[in-house]
Amino acid sequence: MTSGFEFATAGRIIFGPGSLSAAAPAAAEIGGHALLVTGSSLERSQVLATGLAERKVAWTHYAIPGEPTVAMVTQGVQVATRERVDMVIGMGGGSALDAAKAIAVLVTNPGDPLDYLEVIGRGVPLKQAGLPCILIPTTAGTGTEVSRNAVLASPEHGVKVSLRGPQLLARLAIVDPELTYSQPPDVTAWAGLDTLTQLIEPYTSHRAQPITDVICLEGIRRVARSLRLVYKDGEDRAARQEMALASLLSGMAMTNSGLGAVHGFAGVLGGKYDGHHGAVCAALLSVVTEVNIRALRQRSPGGDALRRYAEIARLLTGDMRAQPEEAVHWVTDLCRALAVPGLRAFGVGEADVPLLAESSARANSMKANPISLTREEMEEILRRSW
Repeated sequence: MTSGFEFATAGRIIFGPGSLSAAAPAAAEIGGHALLVTGSSLERSQVLATGLAERKVAWTHYAIPGEPTVAMVTQGVQVATRERVDMVIGMGGGSALDAAKAIAVLVTNPGDPLDYLEVIGRGVPLKQAGLPCILIPTTAGTGTEVSRNAVLASPEHGVKVSLRGPQLLARLAIVDPELTYSQPPDVTAWAGLDTLTQLIEPYTSHRAQPITDVICLEGIRRVARSLRLVYKDGEDRAARQEMALASLLSGMAMTNSGLGAVHGFAGVLGGKYDGHHGAVCAALLSVVTEVNIRALRQRSPGGDALRRYAEIARLLTGDMRAQPEEAVHWVTDLCRALAVPGLRAFGVGEADVPLLAESSARANSMKANPISLTREEMEEILRRSW
């Protein structure tokens, strides 16, 4: 029997090739001065900036040169306040979009950001609606344009943590697959595997629910038939569109049904080592899946999670008789084909394993994993993901 559930996403979603053209008219309906948050360069946002100017919408640029930190967001709030902006537009990868969401909500919820952050802060709930926010992803990976959290790094604490609440949902999300055409193969691979992770983990999560079940299965199906294609040929427009839609679906899934051990580890690893978030997730995905399945067979053989892993295996392999373990083999082969580096490439060593396992056990995403992992299993995952 289905228990109660909640589903939330962006207020409005526009998807399709050329949909970037809707951004400036939408912004003009919202206000007159936007904080335009991008990656390190404004170059890819020039078309949007021109469109804003044509519609008499002023804009102030704020760059996020890497993964967003608490300090970067704090400075962005100061810029937004000083310039008296009345909306925030984020355009770029997940880092720019997370920063845009955090800035938009912290402008209207005063105080130290640590007041609101989980794990390292007080975790005080956000009370006020943020500034209206338009989010435009340029990668097919994070799905953050439709999520209600923003991931921020705190180098002094050595972790990445979330600012979380319905106030972070965008007023408008615009997903234009054409913006992903220029992604290089490595970013295509890492972002795509992040998408796959964000579809597998919500589907097997303790918080899985009927709406996200449908979303996850549809997204996994699209990744299975498109990620290898777009990695080999970045000009494959059909595959690019499939991956952009899968990424959007993954954002809906994770924000409503949670994640799992891959992201539990990735949040800690991302706070301590340099490495693309998607690459870290990719390095962990097959081993986490294998250990989860083994633990379920040992300690919860009659539960629903094994059936769900079998369904994932069938979608990935196309074999309607596939067993859960075949999902592990498929993901392992995919990561090999996409030249995914192991954790050693980011500087993780044997001496780091015990502390990383201890820190990861406290991560919020671990709570939704389909089975509680032992310390020995967590250390095994880290060692085997090298």
